[in-house]
Amino acid sequence: MDPIADMFATIRNNMVAGNDRAIVRYSKVKMAILELLKKRQIVTNFSESNETGRKNIEIILNNRRTSCHIKRISKPGHRVFVKSKDIRSPLAGLGFVIISTPKGVITGTEARKIGVGGELICEVW
Repeated sequence: MDPIADMFATIRNNMVAGNDRAIVRYSKVKMAILELLKKRQIVTNFSESNETGRKNIEIILNNRRTSCHIKRISKPGHRVFVKSKDIRSPLAGLGFVIISTPKGVITGTEARKIGVGGELICEVW
């Protein structure tokens, strides 16, 4: 019921299994989240594919990483919103959070800099 959490589980499972790629269903929010994960080198690359007649996203995983902690915070049944001053970094700054704001899907440090809050999607380290 939660497509974003399904994408995170697919990424984690394929990393642990040693696979070099994963395929998930397409959405604009997933593309924005993957762009942030690519900047932080969690994933190497991703692209839109249309092989089976449905839009999918093919994710190329980073082979140097054996695992990654991606935890979904805001869920469909329990949304979590934060103000810009209340945004915290997990593991004392070693990780980062992804937030959906009126300015788009951005990391917690970017949201603090521009002074916007929003829905806390996930934490990654």
